[in-house]
Amino acid sequence: MHLSPTNGDFTFVSSTEAEDLSGTIDAPDVKLNMGSDNAKDPYATTFLRKRGYGWLLEVEEDDPEDNKPLLEELDIDLKDIYYKIRCVLMPMPSLGFNRQVVRDNPDFWGPLAIVLLFSMISIYGQFRVVSWIITIWIFGSLTIFLLARVLGGEVSYGQVLGVIGYSLLPLIVIAPLLLVIGGFDVVSTLIKLSGVFWAAYSAASLLVGDEFKTKKPLLIYPIFLLYIYFLSLYTGV
Repeated sequence: MHLSPTNGDFTFVSSTEAEDLSGTIDAPDVKLNMGSDNAKDPYATTFLRKRGYGWLLEVEEDDPEDNKPLLEELDIDLKDIYYKIRCVLMPMPSLGFNRQVVRDNPDFWGPLAIVLLFSMISIYGQFRVVSWIITIWIFGSLTIFLLARVLGGEVSYGQVLGVIGYSLLPLIVIAPLLLVIGGFDVVSTLIKLSGVFWAAYSAASLLVGDEFKTKKPLLIYPIFLLYIYFLSLYTGV
């Protein structure tokens, strides 16, 4: 029995004629798109976009700048600070350090840490002294900077601030020695003088360049007095 199709899609055959039937059914490719740009928005998304609230659906991309380490965010280079500390503690040119990096590449956090360390060993529990030492560092550096510019030096305030701060290291080094041999006046005085000369030489050798010519003593002397005052804040003399 053969039935003619009514809709043009199927052909119906009797069961006796279907014994030898075989074949395949080709189905159209079905692709699921979960969120591509070509997919239609759901009703809620369409509603928000029509009302002007499409910005609620936007996903903010991660900014690589926000994933920087904390030290990099604060512009703190520990290797650079360590190298500058070595340059100040060993100011002799024969040692081969590029000491000009302390002046030519100034930073703020290294000198600040050294000034705070000097403040801590100077106060003996009197925390109000810390602010005074930092004030002397800032305004003392400003005085040296103004004097250097008047004398014709090509130096910035940031450079002076960094050099003066780093050059406090010799005074920090002699502080434990003064605690040990404080009872020997002559030896203690020699150590104090050597510490002041050490600090003043480290700072002056970086700040007092050839451009000052015969005016070098006019800048070296106030630097020397500044470190004497720093030492007096520690020793109380």
